[in-house]
Amino acid sequence: MTAESTTRPASPSDSEGTDLKTFAKKRRSSLIGAIFLMATSAIGPGFITQTATFTSRMGAAFAFGILASVLIDFAIQTNVWRMITLSGKRASDLANAALPGSGYLLTVLIVFGGLVFNIGNIAGAGLGLNSLLGVDAKIGGLISAFLAIAIFLYKRAGVIVDRVVVFLGLLMIGLTLYVAIVSSPPVGEALRQTIWPDAINFATITTIVGGSVGGYITYSGAHKLLDSGNAGPEHIKQVTRSALAGIAATGVMRYVLFLAILGVVSSGVVLDTSSNAANPAAQAFHYAAGELGLRAFGLVFWAAAITSVIGAAFTSVSFITVFSKTGMTERTRNWWTVGFILVSLAVYVTLGTAPAALLVFAGGFNGLVLPIGLTLFMYIGWFHAKQLLGGPYSRFLLVVGTLATALSWYMAVVSIVPIFQFLGR
Repeated sequence: MTAESTTRPASPSDSEGTDLKTFAKKRRSSLIGAIFLMATSAIGPGFITQTATFTSRMGAAFAFGILASVLIDFAIQTNVWRMITLSGKRASDLANAALPGSGYLLTVLIVFGGLVFNIGNIAGAGLGLNSLLGVDAKIGGLISAFLAIAIFLYKRAGVIVDRVVVFLGLLMIGLTLYVAIVSSPPVGEALRQTIWPDAINFATITTIVGGSVGGYITYSGAHKLLDSGNAGPEHIKQVTRSALAGIAATGVMRYVLFLAILGVVSSGVVLDTSSNAANPAAQAFHYAAGELGLRAFGLVFWAAAITSVIGAAFTSVSFITVFSKTGMTERTRNWWTVGFILVSLAVYVTLGTAPAALLVFAGGFNGLVLPIGLTLFMYIGWFHAKQLLGGPYSRFLLVVGTLATALSWYMAVVSIVPIFQFLGR
């Protein structure tokens, strides 16, 4: 090979091939980031605390609630991700295009629900640092909130968020799987009651659904994809696969977490779910794996909380852009995000409610908000499919989504009073 050949300029085809590889790598990274943003948002501190609280009260019968949440998750996320991707519009803009004014209503509900979630997320971060380092929960929440703010103020925030979310998501899965094995749960009984439970409590199902797919969580992954350029009918196959992968990941993680707590509860341990200092999930991890388990839990819980703070703030602010006629720059959105986190922090610091109770209530409240957004999207799918640029929309998904919407309305109606009672516990 001559010196001339080794220094040959890249041909147009070489350049084009490099560009395609770079594009494919970025798209794969954004899809993975969207999956883990949805997964870590769906398995945040609220879901972990709710799982510990309800498993302590219901035992293996709570397995049915886990199954219900996964099935409803499938019906909701698949429809929402596909519709948003096909239209190339954020949820609020799509709603306004189909039913003028509805996008503003949806934004108000999602942002308020996201605020409730984020107060709980910051409380969860405080509980996580308390278990990990022994610091006061309020101080831990304060530190975690400012860390989240620092991430958003950094100019490469998007890259950091993608990497942090993926790393912490994998860490959560690994540590929880370890505790599930150590605690030796009654798997056979859990599987039986997954299909045929001894008791069904709609308030717990509404809360667990709200904590895993309610409010902003429904739209977090889809909005992340829009921001990374994965919009339009040409991306629908990859988006559908990503949605299904995210649902599968969250479903497995939910059940593993449930089994970990169930193993502890079945051994006769009574978890404290009522006192102000209660952190039932931490107690379960401590019992199953000792002091190391408690510290590991603190890291898992803090990881779940900090990624959920990021997810709630990011998605809530992505809705606020509907009020700006000229759109928002990335810098402006980052400052809105900072303000959102600061307001959440201020409310958390001034509230006297126990952090664990806040986390349970946040899921329940967003379970009440959930059916409104679902109704709007089912209306779009049935009567305004022209807004979805990929041609006729799947009737199967619409039927499944409509059934999930009807079920979410029923659960919300029968659960309103019990959910608000969570604040008093």
